[in-house]
Amino acid sequence: MHIRKEFFRFVIPSMLAFALSGIYAIADGFFVGNAMGDDALAAVNIAYPLTAFLQAVGTGIGMGGAIEYAINAGNQNENRGRQYMGMAILLLGGFSILFTALFLFAGPQILGLFGASGEILEYSSEYLRFVSYGAVFQIAGTGLVPFIRNMGGAVTAMAAMVTGFITNIVLDYLFVWVLPWGMMGAAVATAIGQAMTFLVCLVFFVLKKHAPSFQFDGEGGYLASRILGVGLSPFGLTYSPNITLILLNKSAVIFGGNIAVTCYAPISYISAVVMLLMQGVSDGSQPLISLAYGEGKHDTTKAVRDLAYRFAFGVAVDCSVVLFLLRGSAAHLFGASEQVTMLVAQILPIFIIGFVFVSVSRVTTAYFYATGKNLWAYILIYGEPLTLCILLLILPNAMGSVNGTWVSVPLSQIIAMLLSLLLIHKNRTLEHQLPSHEDKSTIA
Repeated sequence: MHIRKEFFRFVIPSMLAFALSGIYAIADGFFVGNAMGDDALAAVNIAYPLTAFLQAVGTGIGMGGAIEYAINAGNQNENRGRQYMGMAILLLGGFSILFTALFLFAGPQILGLFGASGEILEYSSEYLRFVSYGAVFQIAGTGLVPFIRNMGGAVTAMAAMVTGFITNIVLDYLFVWVLPWGMMGAAVATAIGQAMTFLVCLVFFVLKKHAPSFQFDGEGGYLASRILGVGLSPFGLTYSPNITLILLNKSAVIFGGNIAVTCYAPISYISAVVMLLMQGVSDGSQPLISLAYGEGKHDTTKAVRDLAYRFAFGVAVDCSVVLFLLRGSAAHLFGASEQVTMLVAQILPIFIIGFVFVSVSRVTTAYFYATGKNLWAYILIYGEPLTLCILLLILPNAMGSVNGTWVSVPLSQIIAMLLSLLLIHKNRTLEHQLPSHEDKSTIA
């Protein structure tokens, strides 16, 4: 296969799909921030890690199943691939029920642990309650997208996300600004948007006649454990920005009060989109990496990975330059006050520093879980928030201000990048020991 052509055919739609998935929360923040003020904006920001958790669960299960599907497709084991698809669907359904119940019954208590109080807690609880009603669509929709991508439907996967996003924007305007339903309106708009994404995915499978198999031949437990084992990496990669969000919101409340939390809201939205763009690069390249790996074409596997490194780095640099130039007006988009806007302009460059380092660690992580090296992927994914937690315990106190909170983020990202380079270096030894079955002339 012609690597560059196939790479961009998969990666560009994937980037757009991931970016749009992150813009759901930004859209909600934009409409409620402009309609209801700083407290409502902060409330969406506080609740976002929980709503994003649903997306991460769907992504983790879907990617876990889709990676095994692609590897088995490379091995010409079609029935096994369909079994992985069937088990993934069952897991998506089970986790949808579990987290819907959890958020409905324990949502306010969890939000309180995240630092929400007073009017912010009231707003965020209302938002989360109505988002939870559509949890099944969010988990199932995001879970089916990786299968569509691994079946060659990268454009369809993007179309599913675009459909949901447009629906969410239109309904946000109608429910928040026109009716107005406030926080409930923003949440209902998000739930309906996710439902539209799910419906497009469902239509794809019906039309393409990609039927899952629910006959597991007594190996259902093994299939589930494989999906969850592989899926733990993309779950963590999707959710790690939100672990950062939780930790920083808590630290910001302690060292800077509610004004610091409000300042971090637009920064977190902006950062989330950049992170999702880079995840789009890494996860968009995953089908090519997994397929080549399953076929034993290790030179192709490495070529796709290296192309992903270069492209993700370029995306990170471009985003950094644009955001630095727009730092003075970034918070205005969300209806923030003049005070918040000025503070965001001062703080945003600190976060921009880390983007280029994230581009390296994200691609490295995706490469590891796409090739079944789950332990190394776990180390990178969960090592970064652990490092951040340690830094947050030290730097804000050492610096005597909330600035220590902000500086902790790029430092943790630098450490994650250095660790990823170390693991890639160790992996080269293994790569050189593996035979490759391919015509190197196609790597171009």
